Amino acid sequence: MADPHHADDANAYVRGHMAIKEQISTFRLFLDLAKWGSLAVACLVLLLTLWFHPGGNFVVALLGTVVLAVAGFFALRSKHDVVHRD
Repeated sequence: MADPHHADDANAYVRGHMAIKEQISTFRLFLDLAKWGSLAVACLVLLLTLWFHPGGNFVVALLGTVVLAVAGFFALRSKHDVVHRD
């Protein structure tokens, strides 16, 4: 059962004033690693798929992978840094 005295605590909420600089940098690092890691995995999968399918060719696979990597680089590169405002 819910305790009725907790309902009063919702009105006493005060927004925190903690510095979140480290959390912001950790979150940005996670996003960057996920973003570039996903591109690397996609390039590897494309390379291996085009290379090892029946009739596959390493040069064609490498060319397709380079095209994907360049397109992914321009699509995923950082835009202007967004400044966190409190």
